[in-house]
Amino acid sequence: MGRGGPPMNSCRAGRCTLRVALVLGLALSCATSIRTFARAEQPLVYSAVVDSLIQPVSAEYVTSTLDRADLAGAALVVLTLRTPGGLVESTRAIVTHMVAARTPVAIFVAPSGARAASAGFILTIAADVAAMAPGTHIGAAHPVDGGGQKSDETMAAKMTEDLAAYARTLAGRRHRNVTLAAEAVSRSRAFTEEEARAATPPLIDLVAADLPDLLRQLDGRTITRFDGATVVLHTANARVVAIEMSLRQRVLSAVANPDVAYLLLSLGTLGLTIELWNPGAVLPGVVGGLCLLLAFFAFSMLPVNVAGVLLLLFGLLLLVLEIKVTSFGLLTVGGVLSLIFGSMILMDSPLPELQLSLRLVLPVVLAFTAIAAMLTRLALAAQRRPPTTGASAMVGSSGHALTAVDAGGGRVSTHGEIWQATATEAIAPGSRVRITQVDGLHLHVCKD
Repeated sequence: MGRGGPPMNSCRAGRCTLRVALVLGLALSCATSIRTFARAEQPLVYSAVVDSLIQPVSAEYVTSTLDRADLAGAALVVLTLRTPGGLVESTRAIVTHMVAARTPVAIFVAPSGARAASAGFILTIAADVAAMAPGTHIGAAHPVDGGGQKSDETMAAKMTEDLAAYARTLAGRRHRNVTLAAEAVSRSRAFTEEEARAATPPLIDLVAADLPDLLRQLDGRTITRFDGATVVLHTANARVVAIEMSLRQRVLSAVANPDVAYLLLSLGTLGLTIELWNPGAVLPGVVGGLCLLLAFFAFSMLPVNVAGVLLLLFGLLLLVLEIKVTSFGLLTVGGVLSLIFGSMILMDSPLPELQLSLRLVLPVVLAFTAIAAMLTRLALAAQRRPPTTGASAMVGSSGHALTAVDAGGGRVSTHGEIWQATATEAIAPGSRVRITQVDGLHLHVCKD
C-alpha cells in the first residue's frame, strides 16, 4: 500500500486540475456570451445626409438607405436634410418609401443655418420624427413648373391645390399643424425652428443641437407610425452607421447642379463645333456629345427656361457664323450679348442655389468669344493667302520662253511643264516670262 500512495495523489491532483480548467472555460464562455448578447442588444441607427436637390439620384440614395435599414433591423433612420427643394415626383417617391418602411424615419434639418425648403418641407412633415437644429427654417413649398415655363392661372392653381392637399394629408396623419402645412404650399410661408415647434399643434417634434443630442432626446420616446401603430424608440448608446452615396450617385448628383450643367452645355457645344470644323478628329465630337447628354440629363431635373437655352444656342450660332461671314464684328457682338442674356435667364428660379453665378457666366462667355475671335482670324488669314494649287496658283508665277512668243503664239516652260502661250509683245527665246492669265490649257504671258 505504501507503494500505491503516490499514484493516488497524482490522480487526485489531475482531477482537481481538470475541474479548475472546466470552471475557467465555463466562466470564459459565459463572459463571451454576455458580451455577444450586449452587442446584439445595442441599438442600431442608420444615418444619411441629403445635401442637394431632391431629384431622382437623391431619391434613389434615400430609398436604398431605408431598404438597408430594414434588412439590418435598425431602430431608426436619421436623414439629415438641407435642400432648397426639388422635383415633386422624386419627393413623392421618397415619402411613399418612408411610410412603407418598417424602420422609423427621423428627418433632421441641420446643421444651424441650414434649411429644408419646398420639397424638403414635404419630407419633414411626412417623417415619423421631425426635428430641426437651432437657426434653421423650413417651408416655402409653393410649386414651380419644372420646365421653367410660366404656367397659366388654371394650371398653376391646380398644381398648388394638388400639393396643398398632399401636405394636408401628410400633416394630418402625423398629427401636425394642417393649416400651416397648407399655407407653406399655397402662400409660400416659411417657419423657423421655434415657430414650427411653438405652433399649436406643432409642425415639428423637437429641436436638437446635433445628432447625438437628437438620439438622446428620442430615447424612450413613443412615436406613432403612418399606419397608426405605436413604437417606442430605444436610441441610448446606439451604434450609428453612416451611409454614403455610391460613386455613381455622387457623380450624377454633382451633375444636377446649375453651374455644372451650364459648363457641360458650353463644353459640349464647343466640342461639336470643333468636330464640325475638323471632321475626323473624333475626340472633340465624342467629348462634346457626352457633355451635351449629361447637360440634358441635368436640365431635366432643373427649372430651366427654354428661352434661355434658345438664346445660348443662338449666341453660339452667331459666333460660328462670324467665321464664315464677314460682318466686321457685328455677329460676334450679337453672339456675346445673346450668350450673356441667355445665361442670366437660363435658370428660372428665385432660389440662389438654382441660379447661375456671374463669376461663372462671364469667364465662359469671354472664353467662347476669344475662341471665336481666334478662329475668325485664322479664317481671314486663310482667305487672304494666295492659292497654292490649281490654275489660279499659276497666275503670277515665272517661267522662260522656249521659242519666240508673240500674239501668234509660242511655247514656254513653267512648273516643269511646257505650255502654249501668247503675249501682247514679242518675247525672244530664253527670256524670262511671267504668267498673267490661264485660259484652259493656254497661257497669257508678259516679260518678267
